[in-house]
Amino acid sequence: MRKERVMTEEEFNALLDWLDPDRDQAGEKYEIIRRRLIRIFISRGCNDAEEIADETINRVMLRLPEIRESYVGDPALYFYGVAHKVYLEYRRKPVPSVIQREIPDHSTSFIDFDETERRHECLGKCMLQLPKDQREMMLQYYADDKRAKIDHRKELAENRGITLNALRICVYRIRLMLEKCVRNCLEQQMAER
Repeated sequence: MRKERVMTEEEFNALLDWLDPDRDQAGEKYEIIRRRLIRIFISRGCNDAEEIADETINRVMLRLPEIRESYVGDPALYFYGVAHKVYLEYRRKPVPSVIQREIPDHSTSFIDFDETERRHECLGKCMLQLPKDQREMMLQYYADDKRAKIDHRKELAENRGITLNALRICVYRIRLMLEKCVRNCLEQQMAER
């Protein structure tokens, strides 16, 4: 489902300009759209709603050069249309996201448990390949739950001297690298069997 292309700062700035010429207003509109996307995905039962919302935003950024001049109406509506398509892809996706807490229940077979263990092993190896700063950022970003997680992410962004949106983009880029690394690791393990 995810595109492996990394968004540039220029593309992100172009998106904000499309939302509103006033930078503060654009930032507010972006946050409102992102929160609504997350709520939409949560209401549809998506476990990784934030990541799917970020994927939706990134897809809009990819299409922006094509639609910027011709699109008429509230840009938020375009995001929601893309979100619908991303959700349909999500429903067809058989494997859960790599960075997601996988808690096997009592009905899980040993084969499924072994698969989970292999994923965790690969994720651990891939995390060790990251530069120390990126590894620490990922661990801190996914620490805590609920309100503590939100507060912790704001603090993490402030400590790094970046906006919360910039932090999300950094984490998204690292996630793409990790997911690719884990996929390669799992394929390598299967080839060795």
